[in-house]
Amino acid sequence: MMNSIKGLNDFAREVHENAKSHGWWDDERSFGELIALCHSELSEALEEFRKGKGYCETYSNEKGKPEGIPSELADVIIRVLDMCAHYGIDIEQILEVKHKFNITRPYKHGGKVI
Repeated sequence: MMNSIKGLNDFAREVHENAKSHGWWDDERSFGELIALCHSELSEALEEFRKGKGYCETYSNEKGKPEGIPSELADVIIRVLDMCAHYGIDIEQILEVKHKFNITRPYKHGGKVI
């Protein structure tokens, strides 16, 4: 029996409400723009790595904002959850479905190098 990822949909709604209350949804955003914003957070995590920051290293900038690889990865998840709440995606349910399916996949399925 798999553990359920309960509460993620509630957290997604909370993230989305915060984004809306801070004006990020005053104008409708395209799906492509939202995906690009997710990419940008991943790119920021890569830039932290390129600066030599550790995987678990978190530090604050001059304004007290958390920085580092963990912070940027959190931003990716926050962006994705914001999208899920906006589009009504049940992220808890699909994560469980995808994980259950992935368990059945063969070792290194697809044969791709990277």
